Amino acid sequence: MTDKRKLTLCLAVIFALNISLVALVRLAEAATYQKGATGSVVSQIQTKLKEWGYYTGSVDGVYGSATEKAVRYFQEKNGLTVDGKAGTETLEALGISGGGSATQSSSADLNLLARLISAEARGEPYNGQVAVGAVVLNRMEHPSFPNTMSGVIFQKGAFSCIDDGQFNEPVEESCYQAAQDALNGADPSGGALYYFNPETATSTWIWSRPLIVVIGKHRFCA
Repeated sequence: MTDKRKLTLCLAVIFALNISLVALVRLAEAATYQKGATGSVVSQIQTKLKEWGYYTGSVDGVYGSATEKAVRYFQEKNGLTVDGKAGTETLEALGISGGGSATQSSSADLNLLARLISAEARGEPYNGQVAVGAVVLNRMEHPSFPNTMSGVIFQKGAFSCIDDGQFNEPVEESCYQAAQDALNGADPSGGALYYFNPETATSTWIWSRPLIVVIGKHRFCA
């Protein structure tokens, strides 16, 4: 075999190995479910944890704080790495096949946004509920925030309902339509990136934000 042929063969082998490595990395990523993931596999995870007494929330296919907490509890009790993520090891322990990547479809986005609106604006006027949804979408379009629905909603410190448990409460029916209207482009907030309740806000910074509009108990700001 000539040196040229040997070099060609080596390059082909290296290329094939690189392709295989990329495929394995993607497969590993696809098999990991964590906060913000949605879909049928997340529902399976919640169902298993609920049946075995680790989870008391609803089976809604949304990997929220309660699901993450339940996964951590399951991992701790079963000698697994405690990280709150359902990777290959945890899925096998639950008897679940990963079966594809965790996706955030349009339907899942709608449910996630409706849950956030309900937690943050339950009891507010309908256009106030739509405005809260619009703030999430405005942030997704802004370079200072994550560009995905789950990224914005679960961004650390962004919404108090994630930390106080309100996010896991039953969703008010009107919030599904409010979420849909926001997704369709309705924005009563006037392009706001922030909102707050002046009766409960303690941050001096949020009061410094330029006011756009007041809807119900919320001040929507730039």
